[in-house]
Amino acid sequence: MLRYLLPGLLAAGLLPGQAVPRPEYPQPQFERSQWLSLNGPWEFEFDDANAGLDANWPAGNHKFTRSITVPFAFETVRSGIHDTGFHPWVWYRRTFRVPGAWSKPARVLLNFGAVDYRARVWVNGRMAGGHEGGNTPFRFDITPLLTTGENVIVVRAEDPPTDRSIPRGKQYWEPESRGIFYTRTSGIWQPVWIEAAGDSYLERAHITAGMDGKATFDVRAAHCESDCELRVEVSRNGRTAAETRVPVTNSRALAALVVDNPVRWLPSAPELYDVRYELLRDGKPVDRVASYAGFRTIRVEQGRVTINGHYTYLKFVLDQGYWPESTLTPPSDEAIQYDIRMTKAMGFNGVRKHQKLEDPRFLYWADKLGLLVSSEMANAYLFDEDYAVRFTREWMEAVERDSSHPSIIIWNPINECWGTPNLHDIRQQNHLISLVTLTKTLDPTRLVIDNEGWGHTEFTDLFAVHDYSPVGAKLTAAWGKFDQDHKFPRHSPPELAPGRKYNGTPLYLSEFGGIAFIPAGADVPKTAWGYSGVEKTADEALARLGGLYEAIANLPFAGICYTQLTDVEQEVNGLMTYDRRLKFDVEKMKQLNDLLR
Repeated sequence: MLRYLLPGLLAAGLLPGQAVPRPEYPQPQFERSQWLSLNGPWEFEFDDANAGLDANWPAGNHKFTRSITVPFAFETVRSGIHDTGFHPWVWYRRTFRVPGAWSKPARVLLNFGAVDYRARVWVNGRMAGGHEGGNTPFRFDITPLLTTGENVIVVRAEDPPTDRSIPRGKQYWEPESRGIFYTRTSGIWQPVWIEAAGDSYLERAHITAGMDGKATFDVRAAHCESDCELRVEVSRNGRTAAETRVPVTNSRALAALVVDNPVRWLPSAPELYDVRYELLRDGKPVDRVASYAGFRTIRVEQGRVTINGHYTYLKFVLDQGYWPESTLTPPSDEAIQYDIRMTKAMGFNGVRKHQKLEDPRFLYWADKLGLLVSSEMANAYLFDEDYAVRFTREWMEAVERDSSHPSIIIWNPINECWGTPNLHDIRQQNHLISLVTLTKTLDPTRLVIDNEGWGHTEFTDLFAVHDYSPVGAKLTAAWGKFDQDHKFPRHSPPELAPGRKYNGTPLYLSEFGGIAFIPAGADVPKTAWGYSGVEKTADEALARLGGLYEAIANLPFAGICYTQLTDVEQEVNGLMTYDRRLKFDVEKMKQLNDLLR
């Protein structure tokens, strides 16, 4: 553990000489040049009696008794607190100054990557705004709230630790981790920053770029009532490939252009083009944002997934995105890159991000290094009308945040009926279907899975199944004749929702394996377990894994997803330990993945 923890502490700024943890720009697809990280020490307080509002803590005059390192949740080692108990209400406070070196910004925007679950924010004792949803970002224009000199931010976060109707992913609602559920993440858990923008400014942008070179840009702007234009420039290696200029109407600009003979984005050759947005008012630039795009097209053709018209076998690994000292928050940019590089070195071409809307820096490196991503929402576990509204709203925000990343090829809102536990209830089936159709309304360019693992309707683009057969022979017995008879094994829960029929979409083995092995010296809980037993040696584990791969190579799957990339707390079926020690020879893993074509 120490081998991994010490470099992580240095990278995150918790030891002398490192001032700001996670110092890189948090959202590379919408980057401004003038910005200031607010990561680092904040005052902090537990409010178990929920008394802070009545005591007027939002005014900013109350000094809190603890210190926390943002953006790490109070449950984590990296936060400096490491308290995993139930604390539904917590408060943060810090001061900041707008940098004098900034070139007279007309507006200052305050950004939060994610706060779990409900947040309210005050600046200098005045309300900046609020947000509900623990996985998605939010931003406030705090210009009217600022004073010259020192400013005070106060944040109140509410995260009900036992509420199973809110999207929580793998965060356990009982005091101690158990089984497939892990330590909770409460409050601020992604970066916080301020940035300078123009009086009229760009709010967000959605890029669609296909393999034919056609690109569209749906851009929203604020305070552009009249006389605003948008200029979009696409370039590669410093040379302009295409550009256009369009009016902004009702705070929205729709631009389109064509890049001749584009160099297409592929996992093996992840070519990215630079994109520059420039907002003009009365012909003069008032705001600029840098971004990037990858030209590629995802389809299903003749029972297989294609990228840019070429058949691609999905060789995915389940990646839960947890770290021992920081849980859901990546400890450093280097830690993100390490996981991606190891995934590719083992012969996988993609990850299924499991029950986590991943940090934008992960998606940036997936775009840049060439890793396919199945993007999955953190699920709830109980169904009612309030849940359906709450979940749908947050999923829409998730798609909006990430829909320009070329690495994402699959949207996956629901896993294994989590949040829809009774598909005999037609409302819950309708919820699944509505999420698919809504997602395709927002983004028709990617594949959507209605219910990862089982309980499918006819609306899914991939027929994802989970099978933890311990040996290859059992996988063959279950799926060997599927191409001929389209009969599913007698699994429980069944692959189809009640009253539904198989729609002919590609068969995708999106969870299998789960072979546990604990290498010498690994620090694991006494409750350590794996889906299909714990092998005594690396050779025995690899031999059983090889048997599964040899069977799969002759089965009618369009792709696989092995469980899993790393151990997480008590779940030890990772290809790496929780602190990222490799369990198996990388080249041997690559040879197994090379069997699948």
